[in-house]
Formats: sequence, structure tokens, C-alpha cells
Amino acid sequence: MELLAPAGNLEKLKYAILFGADAVYTATEKFGLRAKAGNLTLDELKEATEFCHARDKKIYVTVNIFAHNRHHEDLPEYVKTLDEIGIDAVIVSDPGVFQVVQENTKLAIHISTQANVVSWKAAEFWHKLGAERVILARELTFPEIKEIKTKAPQVELEMFVHGAMCIAYSGRCLLSAFFNNRSANLGECTQPCRWKYFLMEETRPNEYFPITEDEFGTYIMNSKDLNLINRLAEIYEADIASIKIEGRMKSLHYVCNVTRVYRNALKYVKVGKAIPDKILAELNNISHRVYTEAFFEGFNEDSQYYESSAYIRDYKFIGKVIQQEDELLKIQILNKFEIGDELEIIFPDIEDDIKIQVDTIYSEDKQKITFTKPNTNSYLEYSGKIPEYGLVRKRV
Repeated sequence: MELLAPAGNLEKLKYAILFGADAVYTATEKFGLRAKAGNLTLDELKEATEFCHARDKKIYVTVNIFAHNRHHEDLPEYVKTLDEIGIDAVIVSDPGVFQVVQENTKLAIHISTQANVVSWKAAEFWHKLGAERVILARELTFPEIKEIKTKAPQVELEMFVHGAMCIAYSGRCLLSAFFNNRSANLGECTQPCRWKYFLMEETRPNEYFPITEDEFGTYIMNSKDLNLINRLAEIYEADIASIKIEGRMKSLHYVCNVTRVYRNALKYVKVGKAIPDKILAELNNISHRVYTEAFFEGFNEDSQYYESSAYIRDYKFIGKVIQQEDELLKIQILNKFEIGDELEIIFPDIEDDIKIQVDTIYSEDKQKITFTKPNTNSYLEYSGKIPEYGLVRKRV
């Protein structure tokens, strides 16, 4: 079972692979549904593809907008370029885009969750047209997913197991376009479903009433975050081809930590053992909303969170360990820390994580300082040998 991680930019892509992903999905600056992600240039995509293939990993590119007439002017040449670069598959939702890919390339095609595949007949339909894989709609129960696998066994199935959910049906929403003229179906969603709303009666302008009896209003369309880590054994046994983590807009810390949690958890699932609490607890250490298992056992009315759309953030991402020099760790600083703080350094294997009490900080020119500044490099004292690719965080 493939572990598929999000890659909003080149750095996140590389770290996702290093932290345990079997494959990554990303986009360039065109035709994807995350226009505000960092995304990759075509040169970066070539570098990313070489990086993945050198490690026997796969890379998929989203071309999953609902294409209007104007998009088809550039689309044929674009997909030919993707084919020349050598990516492993494109992710498509629009039948017109599907046809353009088939007419101009030999690329494998994965059907996006935006296509709303919720039955074995729909999966079979896409397979007969030439799709290699179907990414299932989130609005499916697990018995339905198993039935699709049973009745359309020739189709690879991919399903989301973690990340943000959408109030709209598999992301097909017009709220953002209505309020801000930024279409979610073209990758520019402003998430108005997360906003606070009040009720106003027509003849009483400027008199606002909470939609529930709550002085702070209510977030009536605010979905909780999906978390199926506790159902991983069932999913594994159902012969699902790929489990997918949402989050191309999320931070490097988020991508790495969720990826390594599922990678570490799979080690236990594959041998029939329970996932240790230490691994499960890590999902609470990333920025997230209240968790839900959503549709796994049927429609869950508790999948919306009405009190706040804010993230739960127990940790602040501090930066990356660049290198170890004798008994000093060189840190690329993104957020401030100071003398007296306790830092944690996390690695691809959760068992390697360490804690450091900050007693001394050195600037890049090896002068003692009392606190760090973002976008600088600093040194910490540490006498032990650490693994590669450490990320530094601090509990807040």
C-alpha cells in the first residue's frame, strides 16, 4: 500500500520523500487546484522527478481544474512537457483534460477526488476509458469502498486518510467564487466555509443574531480534519493501492510529521501489531483542527466543528538542522527561540526524536547570543550524534 504525501513546493517534496513517503503529488503553476501553494516551476519539476526516481519513489502532478475553453489553448503543450519530464502520472478530474492527456501523451492517468467517484460502476467507467487509478470521493463509507474494490478489482483505488475536509461535495464549491470571484474549481478557494456567520432579519438591518445561542456566533460549515490512523489496519487489509495525506498548503513541519506518523504506523500494521500510543499522539503535535473519521462508518453529523475555525497549534516550527559540526548543530531559523527554551528535534523515525535544553546559542559567526532571529542561521550545543534531516520545534 503506497503512502502518498503532499508537496506544495520543492523543499516539501524532498522532505516528504525523506520522511517516508512512497510517492508525492504536486503541481506546477498551471492547471492545479492549489493556486496559492508554492508549486513548482518546470525546472523544479524536472529536479523533483529526478530526486524521486533516484530513490525509487513516484511523483504525480495535478492537472485537476475544471477546464474552460481558454485553458485548452495551452493544455496540449503543457501535458506533453509533463510527459517529457518523466513524471509517473497526472491527476485529472475533467473529461476534456482526460482526453487531451490521452491524445498527446502516454502518461498514466489518476482520476481526481474532484470527479466524485462513489460507486464501482463509476470506477469501472473510468478504467475502461484508460484510467489507471481512481481517487475515491471522501463521501464514502468503508463498506462502500470495499464493495468498489470487490466489484471493480482491476482498478487501483486511492483514498484520503488525513487532512482538511470540505463542506462541499468532494470540493465542488461556489462559495469562494460568489463572495470573492475566486473559484475553488480553478484552485483559488478562499475558504469562506470557515468564516463566522450571523443571521440578519430582512426588516431589521444591522441587527445580527447568532445562528445558535452563542455569544460568539457559530461556524456552521466548518469541517473537522480527517484522521483515519486508527482504521489503518482495516484499510490495509482491504487492498487499497494508496493512502493519501491532504495538505499541499500546509507547513513543512506538518507534511513531514504526518508522513512519518503514517510511515511508522504502517510498520506495525503490516505485522498485525497495535500502533503505539507514542506514534498516535504525534498527530496532536501538528497544526490541526478537531479530528473526525468523517464518513468511514456512515455520515457523521459530528463532522462539523461549530465553536471555532482556528487551528490547534501546540508546537511552533523553529527550523531545520543544516549540519552537525563536532558538538554544534547548525540550525536554519524560521521562528525565534531563546535561552531557557526546550526544543525538540524530530526525525523520520520517531524513536530518534530528541529534546535539547537551550543553555547556549551561537550566532553564525560563533558569537554567543541570547535569542535567535528568523531567516538567520544559529548554532546549538549538542554532544551526541544525530540522524539526518532533523526539524526543530518548540511547544507553545
